[in-house]
Amino acid sequence: MRHRFAHVLLSVGVAGGLLGIALPCAQAADDMPVARIEFNDGAVNTRLVELPAGKRFRLEMVNNGKTPAEFESRSLGVEIVIPPGATRTKTIPPKLAGKYPFFDDFHMENSQGHIVMK
Repeated sequence: MRHRFAHVLLSVGVAGGLLGIALPCAQAADDMPVARIEFNDGAVNTRLVELPAGKRFRLEMVNNGKTPAEFESRSLGVEIVIPPGATRTKTIPPKLAGKYPFFDDFHMENSQGHIVMK
């Protein structure tokens, strides 16, 4: 009986410690700038996004169309397929000030844009 009680206390202590670690991380993620890029059947609805340089940011890619889109940015090192009607997210590490081009690899002719870090 004592062994079981000690095990429960240990489990609660570990869970509480992990929760204490997880909460600041969740809060930090909420404070992260977001670059929302919207695609729609071969067009990029968001051609320019400005964000602060030197900070992590969340890349949120939304496909409002009926065909797949592929977000690609060689300078950011990201290549992600977004199915029709879906949203994909990726956390990007801090970047220097500058212009980071992106495009929809499935629809190259009308789908270029830039993320500008200032």
